[in-house]
Amino acid sequence: MVIVTGILAVLSAAAAAGIRIALPLLMIGMSQNELWFKVPLLSRFDPQVLVAILISWSLFELFGSKNLLGQRVLQLIQLIFSPLVGALMSLTIANIIEFPVQLLWIIAIVGGSLAFVIQLVQVGWFFRLRGIPIWATFMNEILCIILVILSLKSPEKGGLIALLLLWLVIRSAGAWRCGYTYQ
Repeated sequence: MVIVTGILAVLSAAAAAGIRIALPLLMIGMSQNELWFKVPLLSRFDPQVLVAILISWSLFELFGSKNLLGQRVLQLIQLIFSPLVGALMSLTIANIIEFPVQLLWIIAIVGGSLAFVIQLVQVGWFFRLRGIPIWATFMNEILCIILVILSLKSPEKGGLIALLLLWLVIRSAGAWRCGYTYQ
């Protein structure tokens, strides 16, 4: 039962990384007493530098996602870095809940893949709608915050939301495929 809860927590954190990049890392770092001590790659950097970088990037994600050019830049950067951040978030949650060491590589691959797939669907919607509406960007940010909080406080609920997001991703891809084959 502990492994299932851990997997749901990892999925929740990876889904948050698929929505935004810097905001989940900032929230995970600020929620820990040691500031990124349990984040595999970021623990090697100075915490003050990380706070400055992640706050500035989070602000760019927050304000840049409100216009078309900012969305295009964010989509490109998030598409490139979402697998890495998804894997980092997954490994961080696995370290926090003391998950078995044998499964860490599998967790990193699954978390990075989930984050990448969610980001791919966001890029697809961006091009299909010719820009993401402003209400959807606010919903993305709120959902990202909720997923990070739930991955730490209530992993079952966060994992179920992440699985629901995965279901929506699969449905979107299926709808796009049917729409293109119909044309």
